[in-house]
Amino acid sequence: MIRTKNVHDPIDRKKDGLRILATRSLGMYLKSSRYDVWMANLGPTDTLRKSLAAGTISWGAFARAYRAELKESDTIDRRNGKIKNQGQKFTLRLLKELGRKGPVTLMCHCEDEDRCHRSVLKKVLAGKV
Repeated sequence: MIRTKNVHDPIDRKKDGLRILATRSLGMYLKSSRYDVWMANLGPTDTLRKSLAAGTISWGAFARAYRAELKESDTIDRRNGKIKNQGQKFTLRLLKELGRKGPVTLMCHCEDEDRCHRSVLKKVLAGKV
């Protein structure tokens, strides 16, 4: 099961399972005991995040752009021409599988979960978008 919560919410090891910080930055003074793994690549780019915060794009436009960012990839891995770069494809597949086997909690610093990228990410992992 995949859940979401704010990284500062109380920790419940049994319900939370694997706690993934899905944001580009750690934030000031965030202790590593608040999360199990930091996956900065799952956070929206700073440009996209700042556009939403500034009100220059709507929530719907942000969600569409963030989903597109999750699917971005080049045609080949720049370090090895024989390996196709799948972008986030494998990471997302891994998270889906981990969520089937046990609890996974996606976290970030946003207070409003309904207008946070982690809610979009959860829907992507559930195949709802």
